[in-house]
Amino acid sequence: MAAVRLISTTTVHAANDRASSRLATTQHEDDTISFFVDCNNAGVLFIHAAADGVTISDIIKPVYVPSIVHSFFSLNGLDNYKGITHPLLGMQITDLADGIFIGCSINHVVADGASFWHFLNSWSEISKGSIYLSKPPVFQRWFPDGMDIPIRIPESCVNVEQTNEDFILPPVRERIFHFSKENITKLKAKSNAEMGTDKISSLQALLSHIWRSAIHNRSFDPDQETNYRFVVGVRQRFQEIPDNYFGNAILGTFVTMKAKELVEQGIGNSAWRMNRIIAAMTGERIKKMFESWPASPSFVTLSNGDALITSSSPRFNMYGNDFGWGKPIAIRSGSSNKFDGVLTLYCGAEEGSIDIEACFFPETLEAMANDQEFMHIVTV
Repeated sequence: MAAVRLISTTTVHAANDRASSRLATTQHEDDTISFFVDCNNAGVLFIHAAADGVTISDIIKPVYVPSIVHSFFSLNGLDNYKGITHPLLGMQITDLADGIFIGCSINHVVADGASFWHFLNSWSEISKGSIYLSKPPVFQRWFPDGMDIPIRIPESCVNVEQTNEDFILPPVRERIFHFSKENITKLKAKSNAEMGTDKISSLQALLSHIWRSAIHNRSFDPDQETNYRFVVGVRQRFQEIPDNYFGNAILGTFVTMKAKELVEQGIGNSAWRMNRIIAAMTGERIKKMFESWPASPSFVTLSNGDALITSSSPRFNMYGNDFGWGKPIAIRSGSSNKFDGVLTLYCGAEEGSIDIEACFFPETLEAMANDQEFMHIVTV
């Protein structure tokens, strides 16, 4: 495929706008450090580019996501902490031969997936002439009673030299697996029947299905423990944070099983374990986690190969975005957080369907494609 050709690069400024700001730090005398968003109007990055001769079919028809897709996004290769000197938001509009690709990159320090899509939904409304947003963002922060503001983190916990500065994108590939509403319903019914319950959700059943196949086709030692890591949304579980809160409102958790238990016991068992972990994330527990984190901060690290990690959610409004060119045909992601075992969730174009972007080493993806039990549920 042809390389992406740059047409123009612009820095867009908007006074008092968090997105056009930068991250900043304050070092305290007690060997602690605080991070905050400095609304300095430094601007966001806006790029107009073209991929001459590249068609929509070239992007969505291949079995594996073409590598050129990564060049449709800006701010590639930047760690979150580099938001101190780089834009927190980057937009790239790439002209294809028969369509347009909109690539949005946002620093995860200032927004989670819900806020990411909230921003795009709002921009879409404005593009169609809306004067008032249907869901105005709420920027008011919540902090536990008695907590020192700004939050102070021990400098020993914030060593940028230990970040992924030398991280090199591994030779992984990405493939989109599509699951129809009908097949997801079958998985849900099977999971609940195996466990004698009706509490397992469609998504829990689907994630259990792909977890089993991934571990089976990675040829794990039967006694090796494997983790499934995922994030739980806080907005709907914690009344102090409204649904249209703009920022980060997620907490990570995980399920651990031995490979043989996962593969031999059916999808119901692992789906039920996910269900119980999520059910335990009550508002009171979330509050306690928020209150205790500053005293003993921990940070997310990349997978070491024994885990699957889920990002995004099929509940986000993705296909409702119309910037005047019609609704989207497909959703793809950039190069950030691409390593062996990452599953990115999208709603499908058809109502009730789900697309999962699976990022694995090529041999794992090939084995999964030959796994009849797994592919029986995939809509090709």
